[in-house]
Parts: sequence; structure tokens; C-alpha cells
Amino acid sequence: MTSYAVVVPTLLRDTLADCLAALAAAHGPRPDEIVLVDDRPDPDPPPDALAHALTVLGDLRERTTTVATGGRGPAAARNTGLRAVTTPWVAFLDDDVQVGPHWCAQLVRDLEEATSDTAGVQGVITVPLPGERRPTDWERGTAGLTRARWITADMAYRTEALRQVGGFDERFPRAFREDADLALRLLDAGWRIRKGRRTTLHPVRSASRWASVGQQRGNADDALMRRLHGPDWWDKAVAPRGRIRRHAAIT
Repeated sequence: MTSYAVVVPTLLRDTLADCLAALAAAHGPRPDEIVLVDDRPDPDPPPDALAHALTVLGDLRERTTTVATGGRGPAAARNTGLRAVTTPWVAFLDDDVQVGPHWCAQLVRDLEEATSDTAGVQGVITVPLPGERRPTDWERGTAGLTRARWITADMAYRTEALRQVGGFDERFPRAFREDADLALRLLDAGWRIRKGRRTTLHPVRSASRWASVGQQRGNADDALMRRLHGPDWWDKAVAPRGRIRRHAAIT
């Protein structure tokens, strides 16, 4: 059986307990290791802040370790988790997702079906939207995650492949483009990335009416992507172009 670890970078949002509870309830072979990466910028966070979230893990608690990274961003947090695992595969989950009821079994099947040149297997993300009204900009933006390539909300990578290319590039300070950058480097190194069949729910978090504008700050990372991967990186990544210029003009 293929062994795997789960890494969850977190800012200790109130969604973390639901994320871990769903993982603990999922049927199938259990992860050998779980690493919670506390990326809050507070240099001296309350020692019991993780206590409630950890209680929902049940028997997985003894397989769980926590490490702190001091607010260095999701790329650095995932790299810290990667360094802590010993399994051949590592599954990254965002702290605001909820894996499906058979996720563990589906993940192992995804990994066992991976060819030797497959570096990553992406999960299928679903986003529930309101049926009684039109979705907001924020809700539509979250729904776009269902179509995103290489999204690390639920992405399993071969640890050997990640270490070969140096992991996530920590020059990307936000949860934006760092996943595409990693995937392009893996593809350039001769690896493949494919979609799996496991399913994960990504609920829409509450946000202010200006949240969609704030998100556009991440589009500044496009300049770094161009420098690293050339002017045609958009086509390579099949990435939607950001609206930073438009937002700068109207806000």
C-alpha cells in the first residue's frame, strides 16, 4: 500500500477544526503523518491555540506534529511541512477545505495509479454556491477554484520530485501563482501532473465586499512568473489573466 503524509499550512482560522474533522472521518488507509504548519506572524502565539483543532483528530492525533513558521507565507509553510515528512507522497490541504467521506481511500487509489514519471495528482474541488440568489464576486472567485490547474487546496506530490526541484519558491509571498510556478518547474524537469478522482469540498468563507479587490494584490506576482518562465507562461499554465491594472484604475 502506498504511504502518504498530509501537510496543512494554517493561520488558525476557524475553518481548521472542520478541515481536520473531515480528514479524521474519511474512510480508507490513514496518513502515516500529519503536519500542521502554524504560519501566524505572532512571534509568541498562545500555546493552546491549536488545542481545539487537535482534539477533533481522534486517533490521528498521535501521528500529528505541529511546527511554526512565523508568518512567512504559504510557500515557506509548505516547504517546512515537506521537510518534516518521511513518506514517498505528501498531500497538501488548505485549512479551509473539507475532504470527502472516502478521501483517504480515493487518494491511495490515485497514488497507486500514478506512473513512475508522475510528480503530482490533483484532487477534484467542489464549491457550494447559493441557489436562491446570484453569487457575489467573492463567491464566484472561490468557485473558480474548481477549474484551477495545480491548485494546492488538495494536491498530492511525490516528495522525491519536490525535493528535486527545490520545493515551493518562497519569493511568492501569497497564496497566488506559487502553485503554478512549482508545477511548471516540475514539467520542465520531465515530470507529469494529472488529475485524480478524490473529491474535496471548498466552502465559501465570509468576506467583506472589498475582498475581490484585495485579492488582486496577488497579481503582482505575475511579473515574477514572467521573469522565471518567460512571456508565454500564461499559455503554459493555462492561467487566467489578473485584473490588477483595472482595479488600480478604479479604486
